[in-house]
Amino acid sequence: VSRKLLEDCCDPGQLFVMTKLNSPMGKNLWFDGEFLYSFTIDNTTYSLFPQATPFQLPLKKCSVVGNGGILKKSGCGKQIDQADFVMRCNLPPLSSEYSKDVGTKTQLVTANPSIIQKRFQNLLWSRKAFVDSVKVYNHSYIYMPAFSMKTGTGPSLRVYYTLEDFGAKQAVLFANPNFLRDIGKFWKSKGIHAKRLSTGLFLVSAALGLCEEVTIYGFWPFSVDLHGKFISHHYYDNVLPDSGFHAMPEEFLQLWFLHKSGVLRMQLEQCEDPLVTSSA
Repeated sequence: VSRKLLEDCCDPGQLFVMTKLNSPMGKNLWFDGEFLYSFTIDNTTYSLFPQATPFQLPLKKCSVVGNGGILKKSGCGKQIDQADFVMRCNLPPLSSEYSKDVGTKTQLVTANPSIIQKRFQNLLWSRKAFVDSVKVYNHSYIYMPAFSMKTGTGPSLRVYYTLEDFGAKQAVLFANPNFLRDIGKFWKSKGIHAKRLSTGLFLVSAALGLCEEVTIYGFWPFSVDLHGKFISHHYYDNVLPDSGFHAMPEEFLQLWFLHKSGVLRMQLEQCEDPLVTSSA
């Protein structure tokens, strides 16, 4: 039922990314994160979109990987990489020290414009550093909300042109503001009252419309694990998010309902016992 409701409200298969089919030239679109601004798709913007959704749908087995500290020492890397399609959030580190827990495979990774601003000075002079840093995602798509907030449009477009100028293996897909808005309304009707949904919930929502089988990892917004042991906020650091922006426990509850009703699988325990594997 949840999949059907998501399909009916938001049609992820057709609307997850901006394409020439769903965003024709001359179409007027409203930013989904601001209420006062709209923009008209012109020649230049239109040329940046693929003809249609570039995935072979339906995708079979998908892993959606959040960045929760619960992934640390989970040994889930192998299991994550066994999926046909792996989605990750906000350009997470995938260096060798983490691969045992989070895997190495990526087909789609989101990039928040604020990360581009903070980490790469808006790509005004750190272009090579950015291109080098995304090599770890191999031939993946970088999914950017270029038309959510006006301040995010410039950085998102610069990511597109930077990767193109350097002949990088990654390609940018732009989030469709209509899709993001509809997903936001869908979860609001289910009781999530946040300024904005987390990137993770957007991705899980999309995966339920794109994939036959969805397993999610690293979605755990609490400071202790299932056994009462303290864990860091992310698997790579303990930097807490800005308070009051997302409603993570509310989101987790909705994902837990989906898990309990068999719509998706949520991995919360270790995938491998580290003691067994290290002594083997």
